[in-house]
Amino acid sequence: MVLHRPHLTCAGIAFALYLHHLVSAIEVPLDSNIQSELPQPPTITKQSVKDYIVDPRDNIFIECEAKGNPVPTFSWTRNGKFFNVAKDPKVSMRRRSGTLVIDFHSGGRPEDYEGEYQCFARNDYGTALSSKIHLQVSKSPLWPKEKVDVIEVDEGAPLSLQCNPPPGLPSPVIFWMSSSMEPIHQDKRVSQGQNGDLYFSNVMLQDAQTDYSCNARFHFTHTIQQKNPYTLKVKTKKPHNETSLRNHTDMYSARGVTETTPSFMYPYGTSSSQMVLRGVDLLLECIASGVPAPDIMWYKKGGELPAGKTKLENFNKALRISNVSEEDSGEYFCLASNKMGSIRHTISVRVKAAPYWLDEPQNLILAPGEDGRLVCRANGNPKPAIQWLVNGEPIEASPPNPSREVAGDTIVFRDTQIGSSAVYQCNASNEHGYLLANAFVSVLDVPPRILAPRNQLIKVIQYNRTRLDCPFFGSPIPTLRWFKNGQGNTLDGGNYKAHENGSLEMNMARKEDQGIYTCVATNILGKAEAQVRLEVKDPTRIVRGPEDQVVKRGSMPRLHCRVKHDPTLKLTVTWLKDDAPLYIGNRMKKEDDGLTIYGVAEKDQGDYTCVASTELDKDSAKAYLTVLAVPANRLRDLPKERPDRPRDLELTDLAERSVRLTWIPGDDNNSPITDYIVQFEEDRFQPGTWHNHSRYPGSVNSAVLSLSPYVNYQFRVIAVNDVGSSLPSVPSERYQTNGARPEINPTGVQGAGTQKNNMEITWTPLNATQAYGPNLRYIVRWRRRDPRGSWYNETVKTPRHVVWNTPIYVPYEIKVQAENDFGRAPEPDTVIGYSGEDYPKAAPTDVRIRVLNSTAIALTWTRVHLDTIQGQLKEYRAYFWRDSSLLKNLWVSKKRQYVSFPGDRNRGIVSRLFPYSNYKLEMVVTNGRGDGPRSEVKEFPTPEGVPSSPRYLRIRQPNLESINLEWDHPEHPNGVLTGYNLRYQAFNGSKTGRTLVENFSPNQTRFTLQRTDPISRYRFFLRARTQVGDGETIVEESPALLNEATPTPGTVRGGAATWLPPTAVDLASPTATPTTPTTTTTTTTTTATTTATTTTTAATTLPATTVASTTTTTERAPAATTKQELDTNGSSIWDIRALANSNWANITWSHNYSAGTDFVVKYITSNKTEKSIPVKAQTPSSVQLANLTPGMVYKLWVFPIWSSPSEHSYITFTTSSAYTKNHVDIATQGWFIGLMCAIALLVLILLIVCFIKRSRGGKYPVRDNKDEHLNPEDKNVEDGSFDYSDEDNKPLPNSQTSLDGTIKQQESDDSLVDYGEGGEGQFNEDGSFIGQYTVKKDKEETEGNESSEATSPVNAIYSLA
Repeated sequence: MVLHRPHLTCAGIAFALYLHHLVSAIEVPLDSNIQSELPQPPTITKQSVKDYIVDPRDNIFIECEAKGNPVPTFSWTRNGKFFNVAKDPKVSMRRRSGTLVIDFHSGGRPEDYEGEYQCFARNDYGTALSSKIHLQVSKSPLWPKEKVDVIEVDEGAPLSLQCNPPPGLPSPVIFWMSSSMEPIHQDKRVSQGQNGDLYFSNVMLQDAQTDYSCNARFHFTHTIQQKNPYTLKVKTKKPHNETSLRNHTDMYSARGVTETTPSFMYPYGTSSSQMVLRGVDLLLECIASGVPAPDIMWYKKGGELPAGKTKLENFNKALRISNVSEEDSGEYFCLASNKMGSIRHTISVRVKAAPYWLDEPQNLILAPGEDGRLVCRANGNPKPAIQWLVNGEPIEASPPNPSREVAGDTIVFRDTQIGSSAVYQCNASNEHGYLLANAFVSVLDVPPRILAPRNQLIKVIQYNRTRLDCPFFGSPIPTLRWFKNGQGNTLDGGNYKAHENGSLEMNMARKEDQGIYTCVATNILGKAEAQVRLEVKDPTRIVRGPEDQVVKRGSMPRLHCRVKHDPTLKLTVTWLKDDAPLYIGNRMKKEDDGLTIYGVAEKDQGDYTCVASTELDKDSAKAYLTVLAVPANRLRDLPKERPDRPRDLELTDLAERSVRLTWIPGDDNNSPITDYIVQFEEDRFQPGTWHNHSRYPGSVNSAVLSLSPYVNYQFRVIAVNDVGSSLPSVPSERYQTNGARPEINPTGVQGAGTQKNNMEITWTPLNATQAYGPNLRYIVRWRRRDPRGSWYNETVKTPRHVVWNTPIYVPYEIKVQAENDFGRAPEPDTVIGYSGEDYPKAAPTDVRIRVLNSTAIALTWTRVHLDTIQGQLKEYRAYFWRDSSLLKNLWVSKKRQYVSFPGDRNRGIVSRLFPYSNYKLEMVVTNGRGDGPRSEVKEFPTPEGVPSSPRYLRIRQPNLESINLEWDHPEHPNGVLTGYNLRYQAFNGSKTGRTLVENFSPNQTRFTLQRTDPISRYRFFLRARTQVGDGETIVEESPALLNEATPTPGTVRGGAATWLPPTAVDLASPTATPTTPTTTTTTTTTTATTTATTTTTAATTLPATTVASTTTTTERAPAATTKQELDTNGSSIWDIRALANSNWANITWSHNYSAGTDFVVKYITSNKTEKSIPVKAQTPSSVQLANLTPGMVYKLWVFPIWSSPSEHSYITFTTSSAYTKNHVDIATQGWFIGLMCAIALLVLILLIVCFIKRSRGGKYPVRDNKDEHLNPEDKNVEDGSFDYSDEDNKPLPNSQTSLDGTIKQQESDDSLVDYGEGGEGQFNEDGSFIGQYTVKKDKEETEGNESSEATSPVNAIYSLA
């Protein structure tokens, strides 16, 4: 380093230029292997402080530790003379350390060991010295006995109570209390000075109400000593009167106290001086008397008080200036004033300085023949003197060295040779103190060595900056060159930049930069080289990301995420919701290019982020999904849109860590604004990227934002309503905050080995709002977990640092501290990390096997020695595989399996083996790196066991007299089969018959059962057996009959379709299936007087009933297409019904799936038009199909949302024609019966009237209004409604008769749509009908009624009238 000073002489300039051109020193890498091989003079690593005060009750420890190669030896001097540790039995020295231990457990006086100590650390290459340690024993002397008289003082007079504590080491802490241990209240009138005295600016009568005792607290002994208390007697001119004091505006005049101008009680006079050392705190004090108590103000002559360093204490009576420097010299004055006047005192401050370093000498490592220098520059006031020592002796008295020249504060070395190694000490001292520094000179000759691992592979994304590292070492310092693909040209310049530390940096990695790079280090002793292979990968990009969507509740939105990436890198696509990992449940389906949400709900609303990442890079895209809960018909009534963007952003109340942001809301577009999102952008770390800052309710338009230091903020606001988010507002003006040192350190610090000879230290870096200043960097410190280990450190800017050449799996203490140009963050916590692991070196021995049963063995082994694990013991593994079966010609899988056991175990059980098989087994021990060597292979057989269940059991029912059974052999016989056992029983509903048993030979796989009951069903239990016993059971049931509800396809026209059971079912399930719920299909034929009900069975054919032009036909699908299909868990769907009209259909079904299961209804028209509708979980399960085509045949499936429809599990239905009228069987209607009764009563009344009229001979008009009484069975009575008609000649609807005299039966009594006006019926969400009942008055009412007028009772009444 060049020493710049004004007025340099010519000789000085020449010498400075010479020093500037000296070769820079060699730096020894931190690699422990290299450091252990190189000779190194001793270096002091730890020592006690210079002024060392100890507790007399404890043993004394004077620390001195050093490192070097060879390991240094230690010696001590006391008061400048050799201190023989061996002669004093109380004194010992720690092993491999120079720390002195003085033990007083067996007696002794600590004061006998006070003095000045200095430590010497020596090895073959020099001697290092510690600082001189001044050892003193703490003292807490007793307070001298003294008699304290009562102090009499006039009210209003000043007073000082002296403390004069006994001198202690260190000085005690002084505080005043009463004898009752109550603290003395202090204010600007009564306060304690820095010398411990208690000062009264003026004494008041209430001061005599207590006594005053000075207390001294001593640090080491933690004792408090109390002085005898003072008692005050205050002489007053007027008696004490609280009322007069409260009512008087001037307390002193009320008491008769004369008001006085201020005068100084401390310091005395008008001026004083004070000397302070640089770097310590300066305390100036002014205490004044006066009535009233004066106020104190502080000033500096010729300028302001030092900014940022001053603090007023003790009610402004003391001025503290922290960390004093030379610029703080000058004259300060305090001004004491009250209403009577003022007075000032001037304090002249002189700043002196103990020596402090400008250039501290550093260790120097040179190669033979090289030049170097040691520089020792210090400053102080007065100027310190520089003295050089070598190996602890003055350099003047040392042996002459022709290659060394001392020039004041610099030692120059020329043409150094082997053997010139030594430790030099620089002592800088003046009257205020001294500095002592050790710096060794070591001369080494080492051939080049490459410190990086061989054949590194570096992967980088195309067009990114990258760096190839090649750390090296050698003495003399080697020259390093880079070559590509064995070419002879050195790489430096253009896209390449070679650094002195051996790294080759590429500004922009291109495809043509791929290849093998070779670094070659060369010096006069040889050369070394290493290769690095570079692969350039394509970047990961989302070519189509998700887009903002507004969807209705229950729909199926799809969020796209199509990614393009390098095919050689593994791609991982994850989804976030509101910046948190998204749980993919059964309602969501994650695909390669997107995400689909089935039956979207309000809780699904939010931000969705697609993150595509590889090991090298990642890309993300975000979109907001808005879910509308408002029905679509309401949306049509009042259109709602996203809100307009906020405007006119304004920043006010500008502060260091906060600012107020105000904006004007935009139009909400018929949907109230619910939230405002405030975002910020900064232009240093991520310019152009907007981040969410905070979120506020939609009712506010102003907010105080918290800010971080050293961020150039720009804000914008986004409004949010139920429809979505507005466009961002126009950004605000920028606001720059000042920098500061970081307040937090990185989190997530961990150390782990990625290779067996390294430890990778990683952490979560600080973000832009945590950096707090420019040039953010991290100080990484580490050492082996050993109190004697030395800390190594490295300053990096990336969140990763790799320590190489570490021993295998040893613990390290790690610290990572953030730092910027304003300073460092607080001291970080220590984290324990481990260096890399290697594969275990030994295998478990003495592996023994004991067969427990046909499927399990007991295993014992001898554990490996811990030294052979080379890492963290995770587990022991037993690898085993089935080598063959003991049955001939049975193929087995030889797939290897393993069982894990905890590392502290030496025994375990291996289960789930196949019986009657030959197995092989071997064991390994596993650590974090992988498996160790394998043990000797052990072979063992397993005994015979019980078989698994037969592969299937098929049941066929060709007729009502017999049932055919067919089954297959077990998949796993587990031994020699000896036969089959079949148990079966008949059941009808909840009633069951007795159990019958059949036994079969091992080769028989068929059986025919002759039924004794053609109506009951049968339940079969079949299992195979070996010599050990019976195996697992397969349970099946005979097919359901036609009057039971096992689903099968059905057909309907203009009415309801029902899924009916088949007559033959192929049941191949290996497990028992649950009983299917049953229903009964009933066909009813109605005549004019009777109603007959016929229940169909499996042996009958369903009849077809024809009415007018509408036909209801229920057909059975062919047996080949009616295979019952159940889920693997036994759940199924049945009783699917379609209630159809001309352009709509209501679909219902039953199921036994778990609660919350969503379904899909899929239907296809006869012209192959296909549609699907998702149905949320509800009870009962139903859905309405709208906008259907009249007269069209539909095929319909119902299936869970996670599965797909079966080819055969469908029903068909046909919508009715647009003008087809569904007739009602009025003979069974309550209103018709009631009407007939009313007409009969009316006829009786008319006959009576006629009889009376004839008997009287007069004529009476028949009343036009007739009361019609309703039958209670009429439906309209139940809902309280009935239509009264004045059209007496209106024919009764639906009263026509057929040609055979019977009233026609309608297709379906369930179709309510025909009572509405038009063809559309409306259903609620649960499928209930909400249409309006009205009476048709068109000509459809009278079609086909020509023959009804002759027999109509109503017309007969009119003819009588």
